[in-house]
Amino acid sequence: MTNMQNIMLAIQTDLSQHAPRAEADLCELLRIPSVSAISAHAPDIQRAADWLHGYFRDLGYQSAIHATPGHPIVLARTPAVDGAITVLVYGHYDVQPPDPLGQWISPPFEPTVRQGNLFARGATDDKGQFLTHVQSAASWTRTAGAPPVNLIFLIEGEEEIGSPNLVPFLQRHASELACDVAVISDTSQFAPDLPAITYGLRGIAYYELTLTGPRQDLHSGTFGGGVTNPANVLVKILGNLHDSHGRVAIPGFYDAVVPLTDRERQEYAQLPFTDQAFFEQVGVSGAFGEAGYTTLERRWARPTCDINGLTSGYQGEGAKTVLPARASAKFSFRLVPRQDPHALSASLREWIAEQIPAGITWELTDFHGAPGVLVSLDSPYVACAQRAIEQGFGRAPVFIREGGSIPIVGDFKEILGVDTLLLGWGQNDDNMHSPNEKFSLADYHRGIRASAALWEEFAKLPRPAGKGNV
Repeated sequence: MTNMQNIMLAIQTDLSQHAPRAEADLCELLRIPSVSAISAHAPDIQRAADWLHGYFRDLGYQSAIHATPGHPIVLARTPAVDGAITVLVYGHYDVQPPDPLGQWISPPFEPTVRQGNLFARGATDDKGQFLTHVQSAASWTRTAGAPPVNLIFLIEGEEEIGSPNLVPFLQRHASELACDVAVISDTSQFAPDLPAITYGLRGIAYYELTLTGPRQDLHSGTFGGGVTNPANVLVKILGNLHDSHGRVAIPGFYDAVVPLTDRERQEYAQLPFTDQAFFEQVGVSGAFGEAGYTTLERRWARPTCDINGLTSGYQGEGAKTVLPARASAKFSFRLVPRQDPHALSASLREWIAEQIPAGITWELTDFHGAPGVLVSLDSPYVACAQRAIEQGFGRAPVFIREGGSIPIVGDFKEILGVDTLLLGWGQNDDNMHSPNEKFSLADYHRGIRASAALWEEFAKLPRPAGKGNV
């Protein structure tokens, strides 16, 4: 038996012995109501940052609390290991407001165990999940003196309010954050006892289109047929966003789309998923989307366009015959890797301009955009994560994409030049952002074990020349 095998056996023993302490640590952090959106909780935000800083310092790690114009960022580093890769572990200690309080079975900041689940605000989003990596590093420290790779922990306090100060922090500290790969656990498994590696995220481009006709609302009987109705024009434009096959009709929209590989389509087809169960879950009798693709393929790996809100005319009780002066719609595109949100904005403006009739002025507001992200399934880091998760959970993970966006993943790629492993330990029914948020204690401990194995797997990799910062 090799020395590393002996260490891993010792770590497994250590994790078993310290399991109650690991749960107590999580409960301590969960009792701090670190709600970033409510200014009255600013002292609690500071308490959470102080708690993490003290925890890292007690482990013998370099740790510092960095002030920002908003809430502080905690940055910690394990003892240097020459020749090993450097891993950036990201998490957030801030949480969503607990409202509505009346729907909580137990108080949101009094962690309570029921049926193997720990209920509290932040249990899965994200205190419980990022703490798995802290706990695994602690076990390595107790057992072997330090983890076998260089770990940087970047834990922020503003994720739930859009991380307004994180990108400037990354830009200012890029040299000291130099790393080979990033790890985030803030997502979910595909299903209970079915862990997943999320290797792709869709990007986003979000807009509001406002059409203006007459200077004020008019009587539709007196003026209808003589004045261009902005509401009529708006619905026509929105209806033209898709063709009869469910494809987005903006010219050039699909030019840069990366097609699904045969391997990906086979992976998705083998997942325990049916359209009927999905329809029942969301409460519909059927669905329509881009022809030629399955529901999972359309949700995860194909670009889409959806109307998010409509406003025009009279919407009160009863009837009022008006020809509205204004009409507006908010709509967004979910983008797949290599689609450029800036290029889309230019094409969209040209496309809309061609459809504006006489009597209408228009304005397109571009709120924000972010590109999609895709990590190669052939990445050595993905292979390491696959083996580590199998050790921690007792079964190999499945490979999935996520239809939503996680902007920090794109920021890590753009600013630090690294890919991110999204290793989610939560479940889809963990009630993130909702009352009765929970986290399975079994998954908490399996996540810690998988994380401990991940550092061992990473230690086997050669360090790329010029990467990392030891």
